[in-house]
Amino acid sequence: MKTMIEKKGIQGFQIIEDECIWMKAGIVNLHTCNNAYDCFDCKFDKAMTKAMGKKATIESASNWSAYFKKKYDGASRPCRHVLTGRIRQPKICTHNYECLDCAFDQMLDDIEMSQTQSMPEYVNVSGFDLAKDYYYHDGHTWVRIENGGMARVGFDAFIMKLFGKAFFLPESMNIGSHMEKGEPGWAIAQDKHSAKVLSPISGTVLSVNQRVKDNPGLMHDDPYQEGWLFIVEPEAPLKSLKKLRYGDAGIRWMEKENLKLMNMMGPEYANLAATGGEPVNDFYGCNPEIGWDKLVHTFLRT
Repeated sequence: MKTMIEKKGIQGFQIIEDECIWMKAGIVNLHTCNNAYDCFDCKFDKAMTKAMGKKATIESASNWSAYFKKKYDGASRPCRHVLTGRIRQPKICTHNYECLDCAFDQMLDDIEMSQTQSMPEYVNVSGFDLAKDYYYHDGHTWVRIENGGMARVGFDAFIMKLFGKAFFLPESMNIGSHMEKGEPGWAIAQDKHSAKVLSPISGTVLSVNQRVKDNPGLMHDDPYQEGWLFIVEPEAPLKSLKKLRYGDAGIRWMEKENLKLMNMMGPEYANLAATGGEPVNDFYGCNPEIGWDKLVHTFLRT
């Protein structure tokens, strides 16, 4: 089975420009960023820093910052977020390109973590909405890479239709918790049942959607935008997205998942898989005889 990442780089994340910070600084002639401007977790940045004669560590500023200091006059140094197109209004760097200690840099991350991004485009697959430019895990969760290399995580529409009254168990994943890709990370519950959910990506949880905690209906009504669950700092964005499904691969997978669900109901329902009819809002609630454990094992993979 063919999975996503058909070409190098992260597809679907939102930045205005793609010029590497080393290119912006004039050190290299041509190199595009494929790490969502997460310079401190970038292999190319580390290799360049090493080539320039300094050890690359998260604790020390990358060499591009030293060149920016030389390239731009102290009184008119543009913020790196202006240079990369992350912000459009003019902004002077007041921290001498020491971004790790910059309150403005932190504020940008905080704003993006608390707000959803632009409205995604959808494709309807066998009656289920599938958001474009999202990456999908076998356990019916999605990942969306955003500015700064952060990853937003949530459930897809299929699983929210399957368990139409499920709610998120907030104590199962908190800020600072580590999630490991392919391992149980958090849990949902419905009626007297509960189920563990596999993490679609490895990293540290930076934010939990408080609105979903207070109003579980958001997960079901708007699973791809307002109903997101976590913001995660991935261990390595490119590596974390391997074996997730993107684009046409996600569509083919969803078609197979729907066929699998129809077959559970019996041969007479299997032919309905391709009709594109509207699925019920709570499949388990309408068909409890199929069994909670069977549905969890088949579709959540736990």
